[in-house]
Amino acid sequence: MSVNDIEIIGMEGSIANYRRGRHTVNLKQCILVFPGITSRKQANKLLGKTVVWYSSTGKPLKGKITRAHGNKGAVRAHFKKAGLPGQALGQKIRIIK
Repeated sequence: MSVNDIEIIGMEGSIANYRRGRHTVNLKQCILVFPGITSRKQANKLLGKTVVWYSSTGKPLKGKITRAHGNKGAVRAHFKKAGLPGQALGQKIRIIK
């Protein structure tokens, strides 16, 4: 299945983790995984898309997909201000535009 066969707007994925190194954690950058996206080539078609995560109070936090992460279809997203809280890890995220 290719990205052309999948409707990108409205696609739901999950937040895998923060982008991190051995000693640092970047709270403003997250790694996202979307079902059906299994290669770096497919992940590159998601670049520039806006994603949104809704907190338990209903407040939307928006981010932007900036680049692919690895070769298995994961992508990195950058969130402004304080980034995403720890409660967001493992939860659903949606592409809105």
